[in-house]
Amino acid sequence: MTKEQKNEVIEVLKGKFSQYNNFYVTDTESLSVEQVGKLRRACFSKNVEMKVAKNTLIRKALESLDSEKYAGMFDSLHKVTALMFSENPKEPALIISSFRKESNGERPTMKAAFINGDVYMGDEQLKALTKIKTKNELIGEVIGLLQSPAKRVLAALLQNAEKKAETAPAE
Repeated sequence: MTKEQKNEVIEVLKGKFSQYNNFYVTDTESLSVEQVGKLRRACFSKNVEMKVAKNTLIRKALESLDSEKYAGMFDSLHKVTALMFSENPKEPALIISSFRKESNGERPTMKAAFINGDVYMGDEQLKALTKIKTKNELIGEVIGLLQSPAKRVLAALLQNAEKKAETAPAE
């Protein structure tokens, strides 16, 4: 790979890291070519971008953007690395989990995840990340909570009105 090609890869990666607030660093080393293709298709169908790059180029891209912000990610850059970029913070975790179930394996392994500025290290964090709530899910819960008291008041008023109607003298 020439220096010019390496710089192109770094620029592409910088664009992806700037575009997405969420990305996962995974180890796909023991996957066959067929399995990697299947994983890529699963990512594509869920609007998750998957990129494979050399660890040194990933590190240089992160360092050139903000070495302090991404400092926690550097320890995960070893062996074969595939990056998964997504708007939805839990979608890559769901893809990895379902891929493992289908293939009855332990791969791909999640080395780290960067979710809205927080770093999650190690494969043991994967299960927790599958349960993370998306922005839309949280908004839905808040709206439900806000509607709940109004519904209770309306139900109580309706119930009270029905009781009055039952006990009112007939004319």
